[in-house]
Amino acid sequence: MSSTDDVHALARAMPHVREIVGPKGNSVYQVGGKSFVFFRTPQRDASDPVTGERYDDVVMFWVESEEAKAALLGDPDGPYFTTPRFDGHPSVLVRGSRLGEIDLAELTEIVQDAWLAQASPRRRAAWLAEHAP
Repeated sequence: MSSTDDVHALARAMPHVREIVGPKGNSVYQVGGKSFVFFRTPQRDASDPVTGERYDDVVMFWVESEEAKAALLGDPDGPYFTTPRFDGHPSVLVRGSRLGEIDLAELTEIVQDAWLAQASPRRRAAWLAEHAP
């Protein structure tokens, strides 16, 4: 079972990463000044459909393409979601409370893919050369 601690550890393990802590204490992980993992503060667009209470545990992961996003969102019972606010934005959202539904291998791939989606071509090529199967 994965957790938010795993997200932090995986993001920090990627090269050339800078962690920024927002004014409300949320972490944002960047490579080359571009965010790839973002711990969101509670927002109106991600809230409990019954109570209206804003989720306080949403993590945003960048994705490579609309196809990658669609693949992650393909299972309606899966932990990944989006909101109309992110239509056309290359990202998916996951509630921290549902990270346990994602095994560590999948979470590792999600974080690495997020980093690859935002890294410069030179950094991406260097990382892929080191980590190619």
